[in-house]
Amino acid sequence: MTHHLVLGAGGVGRSTTAALVEVGHTVTLASRSGRVSERPWHDSHPDAVEVVAVDAGDAAALTALARGAASIVNAVNPPSYMSWDTDWPPVAAATLAAAESSGAGLVIIGNLYGYGEVEAPMHEDDPMRPTGHKGRIRADMWTEALVRHEAGRLRVTELRSSDYFGPGTTPRTSYLNDVVIDALLAGRPPVVPAGRADAPHSWTYVPDVGRLAARVASGDDGWGRAWHVPTAPARTFDEAAADVARLAGVTHRRVRVLPRPLGTAAGLVVPFMRELRETRHQFERPFVLDSDLTQRTFDLAPTPWDEALATTIAARRSAKTAPAGAAA
Repeated sequence: MTHHLVLGAGGVGRSTTAALVEVGHTVTLASRSGRVSERPWHDSHPDAVEVVAVDAGDAAALTALARGAASIVNAVNPPSYMSWDTDWPPVAAATLAAAESSGAGLVIIGNLYGYGEVEAPMHEDDPMRPTGHKGRIRADMWTEALVRHEAGRLRVTELRSSDYFGPGTTPRTSYLNDVVIDALLAGRPPVVPAGRADAPHSWTYVPDVGRLAARVASGDDGWGRAWHVPTAPARTFDEAAADVARLAGVTHRRVRVLPRPLGTAAGLVVPFMRELRETRHQFERPFVLDSDLTQRTFDLAPTPWDEALATTIAARRSAKTAPAGAAA
């Protein structure tokens, strides 16, 4: 049994914490507020997790928390999608400093932005060719971490996922949850702000991110390279919507996509829509994550699509019917 520091109490941070606790480890779970909305580990392992408040950009505070930890899992989600330029650099610097000072391995929860505007399925060894500022930020984070790993200053890995779905995701972070599932459960057609409803797209189940993070964080064989989180075969928006309707027992309504000129015009007045322009290529062409190498290396398969989707639907229904202010 070892101890781990997980930064970020969103869906990925909580899933990682639960997966670590399930196999006998203890965790310090740190977030800006020091509060956790859901604690799936509490009934079976009430004393295995300490929840604390910390500024993830404070290197001294992170170093103090990481002393004696086998790993630091950076599952931080900046508070605003519009301010990555200012939010990410101090967090990246602080986690690197804490890993170097404490000797804890650093597990970075990454994404696919660094690959740029790809045409074929993405593999872990593909080069970083970012085409926007968000992709450059994430690619630079990984490059600096890998340089320090190769210099023997720390141990690091990055786990890359496609768009998240699953129970417990942070609001407005999941197209599948917030746009497709919630709309169909409410009897409305899903409306997506950009892209094509018929383009194959990979969707990563949040608990699968946590399982891989726990496996790598507590092992000796995942360091020094990036891994793709085990992810089910790609599904288009239309296919995903049909699957949701079938599993939820609701009317299937076709996905509507805002015309690109309308989305571009909206970006002139809505900052969030403007930020999405950099990444809308992910929904305008096939955007497929290949996770075969990870699955073979760690003997980890993705949760079956129907099982993951049914669990997510049940969680979204439960959240909609829970009394206001009820604790999860």
